[in-house]
Amino acid sequence: MNGLLATPIIVPFAAAAISLLGRRRPIFQSILALATAAVHLAAGIWLLCHVHQFGIAVLHVGGWPAPFGIALAADHLSALMVVISGIVYVAVAAYSRAEITDDCLWRGYYPLLHVLVGGISGAFLTGDLFNLYVWFEVMLMASFAMLVLGRTRAQLAGGVNYVVINLFSTLVFLAGLGLIYAMTGTLNMAHLHVKLKTIADPGHAAAVAALFLTAFGIKAGLFPLFFWLPASYHTPPVATSAIFSGLLTKVGVYALIRTFTLIFPFEDSGLREVVLVCAALTMVVGVLGAAAQSEVRRILSFHIISQVGYMVLGLGLFTPLALTGAVFYLLHHIIVKANLFLITGLARHWNGSLELAKMGGLYRSHGAVALLFFIPAFSLAGFPPLSGFWAKMILIRASIDAGQFFLAGIAAAVGLMTIYSMTKIWNQAFWKPTPEIEDDPYVADSGLSLWMLGPVAALTALTVFVGLFPEFFYQMARQAAVELLDPKAYVDAVLGRIQ
Repeated sequence: MNGLLATPIIVPFAAAAISLLGRRRPIFQSILALATAAVHLAAGIWLLCHVHQFGIAVLHVGGWPAPFGIALAADHLSALMVVISGIVYVAVAAYSRAEITDDCLWRGYYPLLHVLVGGISGAFLTGDLFNLYVWFEVMLMASFAMLVLGRTRAQLAGGVNYVVINLFSTLVFLAGLGLIYAMTGTLNMAHLHVKLKTIADPGHAAAVAALFLTAFGIKAGLFPLFFWLPASYHTPPVATSAIFSGLLTKVGVYALIRTFTLIFPFEDSGLREVVLVCAALTMVVGVLGAAAQSEVRRILSFHIISQVGYMVLGLGLFTPLALTGAVFYLLHHIIVKANLFLITGLARHWNGSLELAKMGGLYRSHGAVALLFFIPAFSLAGFPPLSGFWAKMILIRASIDAGQFFLAGIAAAVGLMTIYSMTKIWNQAFWKPTPEIEDDPYVADSGLSLWMLGPVAALTALTVFVGLFPEFFYQMARQAAVELLDPKAYVDAVLGRIQ
């Protein structure tokens, strides 16, 4: 059954190839995208059930055993990330049917979407650092093409910022790969866990670990190299922004968690304190940046940065409860943030703009959409009993238990400032009277498509469900944290007798 481990990777790439053949048939492409996303989600659910019942799943591609061949491996963290990616994939595929224009379809929107998800799934399931680099490059190429698909001045300007800083991250990543291979003779993650224990000078390993922290920190939007994110995420179509905001930075966070629990001697390298400082500054700078913005998607983009700080805080604390909180926060944030970006499309459909000064009246004219915004927005801020409350509470409790009272205070204060940003959007876009604006091509006279409303309602319902019934999700996150803190089972599953 481990042969099905590659399904979340193979299915999107196969769909990309098929979709290219039907570029001029939009209905065919949209149906194919929905079917592919559904299969991807089903494969992720099967994988999570398999891992939970039978333990870590491993596939040695081509029959070559690790560390000589390519290994795919899934523990609870990997499987959870594949499932949550599948949920966003389905939501975005449905939303795209109503939002993406024929021009973008002709330029390859759907094939690029499939390639992007295939790369994301590969990054979550790979057991090899070089293949992680390959999947990062696949994601970079697909995401850059999606970012500039409309060829507007804003998209091109944002795309330049996006690709330049991410190429710098790639160069740092490649430097780290070369150095660690020279030190150990392997790039298999499980094998590196064993080999690095034999390095005579731990300072060398710490220096290489700093390179990986820099490379993955850029991908995650960690302070101080996060400026590419708010400069680019507000420019593409809403469906593209949603999958970017939900998944791309989380791949960077995932890589940080995987690297500094499995490969490097995190607690002995001196980098733990650096991670904690970066996490605190990321939270603060992100929420202050959001407070200063006046365009909805730019506000939400800065909040991506702020929320990444919470996830990395869990890694820096490096306790079972803190890592549980980091994983729980990942799951909560992917759903909520993707949903909030999708909701901006609903707001723009009637207001014709996402500038707060030009918005208003949505509460009176479309109360249901106001409710659909209110729930994920205040879940992001940590209102009980929504999913964000549990995620923040776990991390604040973990900070207090670890004696990091200052960090606990920062996490709580940033949550309060998040309320300010969400309240600003609520007051300006939903509560105040509708301003007089000129006709805008985004404004539609007809009712909103169910293809747009349905995914938003489903993700909102999921946010409420996680908040009301958090025990299952907490236990999944806790099991993932146990495996991360004691990677022996992962190493044994991948390497077998070769150690």
